[in-house]
Amino acid sequence: MGTSNLELLTGDDATELLATAVSTAGGELVDWTVRQVDHRPGRSTTVAYRARVRWTVKDVGGPDGAAGSQVRTETLGASLGRPGDQQVPGVLTLDDGEHEVAVWRFPGDPGLPALATAYDPEAVSTLLGDLGVPEVARGPVTLRVRAYRPTRRAVIEASTPGARVFLKVVRPEKGDELYARHALLAGAGLPVPKPLGRNADGLLVIAPLAGESMRHAVRDGGPVPAAGDVVDLLERLPDGVTQLPRRASWSENAAHYASVIGAALPAEADRAAQLAAVVAGRIAGQGSAEPTHGDLYESQIMLGGDGRITGLLDVDSAGPGRRADDLACLVAHVETLSLLRGWDTGRLHGLAMDYADGFARVVDPDELYARTAGVLLSLATGPHRVQEADWPRQTSRRLDTVESWLTARPG
Repeated sequence: MGTSNLELLTGDDATELLATAVSTAGGELVDWTVRQVDHRPGRSTTVAYRARVRWTVKDVGGPDGAAGSQVRTETLGASLGRPGDQQVPGVLTLDDGEHEVAVWRFPGDPGLPALATAYDPEAVSTLLGDLGVPEVARGPVTLRVRAYRPTRRAVIEASTPGARVFLKVVRPEKGDELYARHALLAGAGLPVPKPLGRNADGLLVIAPLAGESMRHAVRDGGPVPAAGDVVDLLERLPDGVTQLPRRASWSENAAHYASVIGAALPAEADRAAQLAAVVAGRIAGQGSAEPTHGDLYESQIMLGGDGRITGLLDVDSAGPGRRADDLACLVAHVETLSLLRGWDTGRLHGLAMDYADGFARVVDPDELYARTAGVLLSLATGPHRVQEADWPRQTSRRLDTVESWLTARPG
């Protein structure tokens, strides 16, 4: 039996792939670890790596140490099943007769052509000046990567001593749609980042929001918004959101996430599939005409020091859907935080229950619990995706939690 896509990109064979790619660029691979896995069974696999690479004096522009070399930490990416990636300049294609693998160095992501611009301080300064954001364009510009999902999206913070903006990079065909979502919600008075401009390659410049991420308050036990405040925020979504393209919710994609779990952890394949089938059965036939955020959880909400909501982030998935899905998403994320090592398990589980109780007053409780289970199933792919040290055990633990929400509301 041949090596699977997942094994090839995450197992020992990846060493040769990465070493060859780095050598072609003039470097020497020292070591590497998998940082993120996006596996779509039967379709494609994309992996991000953190690698240490030794570059020669010529490559780094000058001597550094007695050996005349410098070891730098690099982000590398590789994909299988995405033939378009192999056609992009700067991407190396490696073919062993059975697989064709595309390999690249950040920021040369084949799915995100604007990323190279967004990660170049001079190019960012020029772009911001052209877009009429001169207070940030006045250098020097400092860039900080806030998020990166290979071939899918990236967020980079661009700042000077006096100002800052965020650069959101998506696939080019998604750029206009993302700009329209921000403009629609900002125009309706929602506290979303104001869009400041965009280019044709999928780069959107957005203004920062006031406040701190709700995730900090959840983690530290600070004041958080009441369930009613979250509902009130969603009530402000304009009716125009229902005219945007519809995207399947996390709970509606339960079967897909079960297949991802099964491919990574065959011992749990049957259980994951059975749980997904229960979720699908309980939410079947429900309409989807309400305006929704589409991915509402604690990291998407900004708060003031008193727990008051000051902002709403990441509106990429805004569109028609079920209000219960948005509310279930927040419950499921807080519940998942209670499962993480180093977090306050009892307090966070209690917070998830408090939100569930509050939300059950405005949406059908059975639907809320079923959709919470669906979101939890999607989050059960997380330990493998980010390659936690004991990801099989953590995956099983998350499936236990999915099951608890489907059999009886956990108390």
